[in-house]
Amino acid sequence: MASRIFFCLWGYLLLVLPATASAALSPYYYGGTCPNALPTIKRVVEAAVSRERRMGASLLRLHFHDCFVNGCDASLLLDPSPTIDSEKNALPNANSTRGFEVIDQIKSEVDKACGRPVVSCADILAVAARDSVVALSTIQANFLVYYCCFEIFVFKMRTKFSDLLSPFSDLPELISGFKKHGLNEKDLVVLSGGHTLGFAQCGTFKNRTYNETYNINPNFAQKLRSSCPPNGGDRNLAPLDPTPARFDIAYFTNLKYKKGLLHSDQQLFSGGSTDNLVKTYSSNPQAFWRDFAKSMVKMGNIKPLTGNQGQVRLNCRMAN
Repeated sequence: MASRIFFCLWGYLLLVLPATASAALSPYYYGGTCPNALPTIKRVVEAAVSRERRMGASLLRLHFHDCFVNGCDASLLLDPSPTIDSEKNALPNANSTRGFEVIDQIKSEVDKACGRPVVSCADILAVAARDSVVALSTIQANFLVYYCCFEIFVFKMRTKFSDLLSPFSDLPELISGFKKHGLNEKDLVVLSGGHTLGFAQCGTFKNRTYNETYNINPNFAQKLRSSCPPNGGDRNLAPLDPTPARFDIAYFTNLKYKKGLLHSDQQLFSGGSTDNLVKTYSSNPQAFWRDFAKSMVKMGNIKPLTGNQGQVRLNCRMAN
């Protein structure tokens, strides 16, 4: 087993991490072991997003869904096997998570650039998520980078799929689910802002569209019904906000006008304790981008591995 390697990228102009957050970090690891690693990841991600803008949201989502099940160890990338209860088959991921081929391409090209498999699949997920946000951000020129810790990976069975929060969750469930991972209400709101990118399937918002009368704009509901019939069509897509290929604050503005696509989204602005945060981010993009970077660092530190527990996988789809 390889010793633990810390690395990931998130950043924002003039962001300064507190000393406690950076105590165990190594921002220079790949600079010494493989200077071409990060430019290679960035190049592949930008090409993938250029081909299909939706891919940026997909790569960001992979990182989220990996971290919320026992920590950020890239186990979401594992294919099913007799010894692996694959996360890919879990209800929140099946026929939903995508972008695995892009991760495979990154892994292949990074290994070539480094001359050996030195970059972990967990780090690839983290950096790909960051680079996707930068590629789709409305202020990408202002982004700088800093490094946060990410473990490599340990081979183990993973069955805590219930840690992935449902799109039907109410606010207390969302708060509790984030608290379980050491994330607070501010983290909940700002990380939910990742829904400024991408689409959701009709089956995840059908009940809200047809059966909710409180906290939904009636014209918005009527518009959604054209792409989400009462029977069938569960895999039809609708954008999570009006600009699904731009990392901006439209998601929060939508919530203020009761146009959150998912029930769980609108719960963030429903007369509860998170309303003021939504108001802040809907009018202050600088605050959103700054806090999003900070919360991504916190999320990336969920249950990190230490010592000899990790390994750099040769193939992100299977353990060594």
